[in-house]
Amino acid sequence: MDQARLTEKATFLLRVALGLMFIAHSWILKLLIFTLPGTASFFGSIGLPEWLAYVVFAAEAVGGILLVLGIQARWVALALVPILAGATWAHWGNGWMFGYANGGWEYPLYLTLLAAVQFMLGDGAHALVRSAPLPASDNTRIA
Repeated sequence: MDQARLTEKATFLLRVALGLMFIAHSWILKLLIFTLPGTASFFGSIGLPEWLAYVVFAAEAVGGILLVLGIQARWVALALVPILAGATWAHWGNGWMFGYANGGWEYPLYLTLLAAVQFMLGDGAHALVRSAPLPASDNTRIA
């Protein structure tokens, strides 16, 4: 197997892992464990509008499904970066380790980076609806 095929397979694995993480955090954590009203209350407690919890839940649920299926995954990953950056902000005051009380910022920051990498890599193998490729650059040298 050549490097291009390995990269496509690796990108696919990243896409599915990110998608499953978003599905788990929306459906299991926010809906079933914390409940949507409880999640909204948490958002309010950290100074965010409570209605934003419902938007985040929907974006994570739909985005996770789209990532797993490979539907415009490059752009879905990019659209989810601000949500992950917001999660990093929400956990910032809890310290670095996510194992700390109320979870630290290491895991959300790592997921933010992974979503950005997914955007850069594209859809990967087995995508149902591929994103349009990014425009080619006439500069082939990486600075």
